[in-house]
Amino acid sequence: MAKGVRRVRIFSALEVANICGVVNQTAINWIRSGHLKAFTTPGGQYRIYAKDFAAFLDKRGMSASREVLQVMLENANWNTFLIAADQAANEELKAGIGKLFPEYAIIQATDWFEIGRKFTEEKPGFVLLDTGLPGGDISQFIRTIKDDPVFGKPYILLLKDGASPANTAANSADAAADIILTKPLDWGKFEAAIKMLEKQIEVASA
Repeated sequence: MAKGVRRVRIFSALEVANICGVVNQTAINWIRSGHLKAFTTPGGQYRIYAKDFAAFLDKRGMSASREVLQVMLENANWNTFLIAADQAANEELKAGIGKLFPEYAIIQATDWFEIGRKFTEEKPGFVLLDTGLPGGDISQFIRTIKDDPVFGKPYILLLKDGASPANTAANSADAAADIILTKPLDWGKFEAAIKMLEKQIEVASA
């Protein structure tokens, strides 16, 4: 379900006003007062990047609208899959995902610094995160990228050791994730999970 290259969506002040149900001048006032980030064209017209408009609307509790949902969809790279795991597991997972879903671009991270950098640069639509990767607060990470519309609300799949004891931090991460998978990874369940998420994107896009 590769979506192709991510487009940069830009809104005019009038489009912002129409989506929010206000007059054009109100949208201009939001921009001039610094509430809505915008830039000006050579002709002096205001233009707003999708990520800034999404952040503005999300902050005001308007993220359920169809237009905002479309903004979220356009912010994420839905043809990109990020694998976050140690080196050995990473290569094995890359080979498996590439075999099942060859249309996806697969990027890899083996530590939290790489995860943060590649999230900022690539904005992957799907993330397979090994909970055994040391050094990071997984539940906080998931909350951060889910709450910030600039990332496009990506899908998070957690890969857990089924024998690991339950604890508060683990429960919090589980609740924030979209899919929970256990080791050794059942590739049939993984394939079914991705296809289910793809259908959700298709329904939202329609």
